[in-house]
Amino acid sequence: MSKPRLVVAPGLPKAVFESLPERFDPIGGDRNMTVDEALSQVERHQAEALLVSHRHKMTADAIARLPARVKVLATVTVGYDHIDVPAAKAKGLTVTNTPDVLTDCTADMAMLLMLAACRRAAEAEQLMRKGWRQSFGMGEFLGLQVTGKRLGIFGMGRIGQAMAQRARGFNMQILYSNRSRLKPDLEAGAQYFADLKEMLPHCDILAIHAPASAATEKVINAETLALLPKGAVLVNTARGSLVDEDALLDALKSGHLFAAGLDVFRSEPDYDTRFADLPNVFLTPHIGSATVETRNAMGFRALDNVAAVCSGAGAIDPV
Repeated sequence: MSKPRLVVAPGLPKAVFESLPERFDPIGGDRNMTVDEALSQVERHQAEALLVSHRHKMTADAIARLPARVKVLATVTVGYDHIDVPAAKAKGLTVTNTPDVLTDCTADMAMLLMLAACRRAAEAEQLMRKGWRQSFGMGEFLGLQVTGKRLGIFGMGRIGQAMAQRARGFNMQILYSNRSRLKPDLEAGAQYFADLKEMLPHCDILAIHAPASAATEKVINAETLALLPKGAVLVNTARGSLVDEDALLDALKSGHLFAAGLDVFRSEPDYDTRFADLPNVFLTPHIGSATVETRNAMGFRALDNVAAVCSGAGAIDPV
């Protein structure tokens, strides 16, 4: 029996890339292709499956260019806002993602951003690289203590719950806003707010973990930022589309927000460099899942989905 023909658009971790020939007749995986390159390779290789990442915008037009033989469009990410899912399903494609495997890694990153933003880590690190050579008085270079603060979590899915679990180690009071209330055992004492706007005035720190959708587009804007207490901190490891970046910049410049920790942006990798000019922003380049363990797990999970669909067994993680 012949192996499924697969085109891999993103560059994969070494272990995942080297495993490809065991189960597939693959093209790619050793570098990042553009969408046009990937579609061209799908036609040339007569592929049955296409593997993409968040950098590949699979619009309705791109999906329309896929040959009828393609059975599955798999993304190595948990988010799938880069794929026009209705267009894919209308074409008869199975779309899959990789839930669960990056939960802990992304929650770890959110904690790093929160701690770094509160304790002015970006400024401190830059100062050390310049040689330090100055002492600080009792009232200088002060950050915010994280322990005991009120942490508001917008989006209490797997990653939000994992962050809440970590934050409890800092004796933080957990508040959350979600589309639906969690069961008591998952809530674990957290306070539920059906309306995000009702939660915001009670948040010392706001962590964004909600998915990108039409409903969450720029949900963090001038109006909602103004509801946060003066001196609050914002953390985002979800998607940049949830934030009105002009409003966020204004809140940071005015001092309404003490700081922000950001791993995601509206335009990536060409993010708004005005954020880099602000000392009270800790920035990372969308690396929430970037550990050897997690990226390997994401890659293997995506391949498991492709293999399952191509074998006729059905997707493990259908979108």
